[in-house]
Parts: sequence; C-alpha cells; structure tokens
Amino acid sequence: MLNVLTVPAFNDNYLWIIHDGVHAAVVDPGDAAPILDALKEHKLSLVAILLTHHHSDHVGGVAKLLQHYKVPVFAPRNDPIANVTQPLDEGDIVTIPELDLKLSVLEVPGHTLGHIAYVAAEQGWLFCGDTLFAGGCGRLFEGTPKQMLSSLEKLAALPDDTKVYCAHEYTISNLRFALAAEPGNAALAARFEAEQAKRAKDIPTVPSNIGLEKSTNPFLRARVPAIAQQLIDEGRVENNDPVAVFAALREWKNNFR
Repeated sequence: MLNVLTVPAFNDNYLWIIHDGVHAAVVDPGDAAPILDALKEHKLSLVAILLTHHHSDHVGGVAKLLQHYKVPVFAPRNDPIANVTQPLDEGDIVTIPELDLKLSVLEVPGHTLGHIAYVAAEQGWLFCGDTLFAGGCGRLFEGTPKQMLSSLEKLAALPDDTKVYCAHEYTISNLRFALAAEPGNAALAARFEAEQAKRAKDIPTVPSNIGLEKSTNPFLRARVPAIAQQLIDEGRVENNDPVAVFAALREWKNNFR
C-alpha cells in the first residue's frame, strides 16, 4: 500500500514523499533538510527524485539529497535542471520498481516552458508542481495564456476523483480571488468556508481533487459564461474567447489584493 507524506517547507511549500513504509520517492524537494528529517523519522530509504520544473523552491535540495542517496533524478527534458539522470517528455512512463509505482508524464507548459506533471493512474494521484493550485494556477513566468489554458484543460480531463498534490498552500488567497471572479458560485462559497476552517486548525488544504477544482477554480472555468460576463462587465475583456478570458483572469489575479 502506497501513501503520500506531506512535508511543509519554506513559508508555504509542500514537498511530497511517496512511500510504502520502507522505500520512498520525493517530489520537488526544494529543501533537503525537511526531507532528510522525514525519511529518518519514518525510517524510509530514498529510491527516486521526481521534479516538475526548474525553480529553486522545487529543485534546491536535490544536490544535498544525492550526497546521501545515489538515486535516479527524473525531470522535464526541456527545463534547465542539474543532476538529471532521466529526462522526460510527454507520454513517458516513470517506473519505480521498489514502490511498484508507475507514473505517466504530461507536458504542461505555462509556468515554465518545460513544466511537467506526474499522474499515478492506479492510485488516482496528480503531482502538478506549480501548474494547477487548489483554487488557482501558477503565474505565467515563461509560457503564454494559450499554453497554460491548454495545460490546465489537460489536467482537468483527468478523472474527477484524482487527488491534486500541488506545491503551495495558496488556497485561501486563491479562493478570495475566485469569489471575486465568480460571486454567484454556491459551491465556491461553501468551499471557501470549509478551507478556512481547515487553515484555522493548521490543516493543509491539499490535496484537492479534480472534480472540486472544475467546480470552483476560475482558471479551469474560463469557458463558463458567468465568469466571462463578470470580466466583460468589469471592462477586463471584450468578449468571451476562452484564451482572452483566461489571460484577463491571470492578469487580474496577479494584482489582486
């Protein structure tokens, strides 16, 4: 039986450890120290490192981990990352025999041009880095709105019960923005209350799931007429073209307080 450990890091990052009680694979170890501590605490041996993109809060701990464990490093072929042993492209399958785990690779450019996500179909898990967040999406540092919308819709096509293991605790601020973008969404209002209750008890709001994101995350709802109309009414976009709506949403979120 495989499980996923949540490892908080920095101010709001989540690092993920997939394990079977003996062996472990780590996703996006931006900091080695909390990973090494968690491995020791749970008596786990690291067998693989999985990276989604090149930003330092996702790869910064790799070199130190490799000093302790000589393991394969899986990462996107088209992002500039050191120490990679297994470069990955769309459609590749990552096999971690020690965990009897298979992960399919999706290319999801937008946040970075080479960004990838990992899908464990058998377990119903998605590790999506900074592409999809609970209630939001990553900033477009390198890609275009068209690329990011396509990437998000690729993730939205996964089964609704797929758990979304994103990399940051941004949910409350994301949902505040979502309520501004779609104030009439009752499911969103209910989610905001539920997630606030979790954070009041210092409980993580992730993993989320694809079904919840489709019903409440404005960046997966750029084709919803109510959101387009809200943006048109506010003068943020001229028509309901989904790419234009998505771009206007992302620009609005960039400056939302």
